[in-house]
Amino acid sequence: MWEKIVKINGPYNFDRALERLSLDPLHAVDPLRRTVKIPIYGKHPETAAVTATGTTEAPAFLIKGENPDTAEIVEKRIFHLFQWEKDLAGITNHFTGTALEPLFKEHRGTPFVLDFSPYACLVKCIIHQQLNMKFAHTLTERFVYHFGFQKDGVWFYPFPEKTAALQVADLRALQFSERKAEYVIGLSKLVASGELDLAALEKEPDEEILKTLVKIRGIGPWTVQNFLMFGLGRLNHFPKADIGIQKALKKLFQLEKKPTYEEMDAYAKDWEPYLSYASLYLWRSIE
Repeated sequence: MWEKIVKINGPYNFDRALERLSLDPLHAVDPLRRTVKIPIYGKHPETAAVTATGTTEAPAFLIKGENPDTAEIVEKRIFHLFQWEKDLAGITNHFTGTALEPLFKEHRGTPFVLDFSPYACLVKCIIHQQLNMKFAHTLTERFVYHFGFQKDGVWFYPFPEKTAALQVADLRALQFSERKAEYVIGLSKLVASGELDLAALEKEPDEEILKTLVKIRGIGPWTVQNFLMFGLGRLNHFPKADIGIQKALKKLFQLEKKPTYEEMDAYAKDWEPYLSYASLYLWRSIE
């Protein structure tokens, strides 16, 4: 075992981060202890725990891990997952004087927290397509409970090799549609074979990632934008097709109906190059 105290610049509201993580029943979150356990994917899967010990304005965290030999790798991974290297104060200041300023004040310090695995992020995005949130989580739970594994109370998504070996009927039995089952298995085959190298893709610019992923059956622009934001932590994405974003804008601007894409483009001009944070705070406003 190993542990380390990490201090970062504020604002960073870890309790708000835990609130969002708690929306996914697969996450091992303890809001009272201000702790979340994290699956660390790799050749030898392990778990780590992050506990907030500071405040929004003076954030500090205790990281606990399993293996001292991998401590540096795990710490680096956690920094990335919780976006501790981002200048949240500067991003917040960017929205001063814009229509989103009240949301950034109300939800001050709410950070982006990434999905714990890029592959799991893509799978989850495919599962969630065109489903209401409750059933999307139910279907994802069934998938992970049946084909993933648990370690130290933390659920891991199945590795691509395991999913690639499934039959469509295996997922149909969990109430997947036939197409959705085909999409998840097809993606997993590409990753398992190395034809889709997610580690290499992560280093590419957004445009190249979009070009690569939309060629895959079952992945469209909405899925890619969510992957770029929650899988890779890219800063400037605004998924206009997302119903939640549309509802939040309708509420914010007191519109009679959902905004058109042209109206959304006009609103978003003031928010670049941090459209991903604009999206996050709009989602927060209706959660």
